Amino acid sequence: MLAVTASAREAEALTDALGSLLPGEGVAYFPAWETLPHERISPGSDTCGRYYRGAALTAHPDPADLRTGPLTVVVTPIRGLLQPIVGGLGDIAPVSLRAGQAAALDDVLASLVEIGYTRTDLVERRGEMAVRGGIVDVFPPTEEHPLRVEFFGDEVEEIRQFRVADQRSLQTADGLWAPPCRELLLTPAVRDRAKQLADDHPGLADVLGKLADGIAVEGMEAFAPALAARMEPLLDHVPAGGRVLACDPERIRARAADLVRTSQEFLAASWVNAAAGGQAPIDLGRRRVPAPSPRSGRRPTTSGCRGGRSRRSRAARRGRGTAQAQR
Repeated sequence: MLAVTASAREAEALTDALGSLLPGEGVAYFPAWETLPHERISPGSDTCGRYYRGAALTAHPDPADLRTGPLTVVVTPIRGLLQPIVGGLGDIAPVSLRAGQAAALDDVLASLVEIGYTRTDLVERRGEMAVRGGIVDVFPPTEEHPLRVEFFGDEVEEIRQFRVADQRSLQTADGLWAPPCRELLLTPAVRDRAKQLADDHPGLADVLGKLADGIAVEGMEAFAPALAARMEPLLDHVPAGGRVLACDPERIRARAADLVRTSQEFLAASWVNAAAGGQAPIDLGRRRVPAPSPRSGRRPTTSGCRGGRSRRSRAARRGRGTAQAQR
């Protein structure tokens, strides 16, 4: 089930409540970006990690592992539903290690770099990694503490948590599960598109030139619709037979209208700036987001989500039309 709320605060509260009622790790929170359209700031690595978890576990659940097992409920605010995600995000393989597993150190490091981890001298933030001899420190975006992986030759000898403040080891960890910490990865295809876009927009050559060279920069995710092969709506990740639950449809409708209006205002301001001699905005509309593919058995549902009682409002009576309009 995909549960949609009007705000991020309501989505987080609903996730916590459902997590105390449903067994295992069957509930996931799918956040929206915490950045604004005009800000050249990348979303946090923890946001990207949750993005990946929601996309990957609906597509490739592993019943043998609680952390990667099948999801029962994914909760998202309306902004997270309206914002498309980079296509194929859920198909990227995370770096997964366990004690006693055979793994070449160089291959592990190369895989971490490919999925967006930044190499530093000291791990302090999520999305960073550090190497000292046969020891690799990694801070996955979904973990509370970073992990220290000790290699003995080409074998993982031990994996432990450690504190960021003093870098001292804590208790032994079950294993390392490091998902991508960026939504847009600088693959050869993305780098080629960045180079072409830089040629078409000389004013952005500084940023796009770095992306073409494989250098990650702040705010690069804003170019995802122009650089990624395709963008996908979150609804495409709801499996056949799943349901979409709109909590308080009237407030969701109003919030969605506000978000669309804000985006249109930013676009209008960009064209006003271009008319005054500035640079014209990039037309991301050329990178169309496909409509969600029809899936048999998926039935949208609306509910008030307040005390378990349905809201007998006009929106509730037209719940099916409301959910389909949000698609």
